[in-house]
Amino acid sequence: MPTPTKGPRLGGGPAHERLMLANLAASLFEHKRITTTVTKAKRLKPYAERLVTFAKRGDLASRRRVLGLISNKGVVHELFTDIAQAVENRDGGYTRITKIGNRKGDNAPMAVIELVLEPVSAKQAVVAEATRAAAKAAPAAEEAPAAEAEVVETEAAEEAPADEAKYAGSHSATADNEAPEGFEVKGNEDSMKYHVPGSRWYDATTAEVWFDSAESAAAAGFAPAGGEAAQAVEAE
Repeated sequence: MPTPTKGPRLGGGPAHERLMLANLAASLFEHKRITTTVTKAKRLKPYAERLVTFAKRGDLASRRRVLGLISNKGVVHELFTDIAQAVENRDGGYTRITKIGNRKGDNAPMAVIELVLEPVSAKQAVVAEATRAAAKAAPAAEEAPAAEAEVVETEAAEEAPADEAKYAGSHSATADNEAPEGFEVKGNEDSMKYHVPGSRWYDATTAEVWFDSAESAAAAGFAPAGGEAAQAVEAE
């Protein structure tokens, strides 16, 4: 039996693995987030994001291709309508993996894989727009003198916000991941999620920015990790 290119198979053979990934993807699209092992989550991520890319195209050929993998027409319809519309402005990164510790019994490392359906943050929108503008200006920049390029870079650096206290009610990350005085809410800028003290993944999360309250994190565009209920422990 040939060895697959991306590590050991999840099932006993290639057909079993294809069915397993298709079922995991269908569950992910239906429930928007599922809990599974880290190995399965990492294998599912590129598989599911490829199907989302087909859904964003929205043509008949793409729909037939997805239906060839996922037989549940209701799930495929939701993928091509609700999910594709929610990620319309994203250029990738449609899923997010969060490790949640080991499973009791066999000690298997577990993770939550979820769809990233929240609107693109202002920071991400600026980065995307800058990337598009840079691609457009590339031919002209090749003809411009080096001195002019240095002036443009200097102006951009002056307009860029300072790295410290970039959000209201926030504090920059600390080297030891210890909460600064008065700032106990952890923020993760990659996922744009916040964690309050005592919540499920608080201790396992490395803060990229600290907030003085959940309200300040929400005002900065961060969403509660796991939903409002999971972060309600702050009030207890």
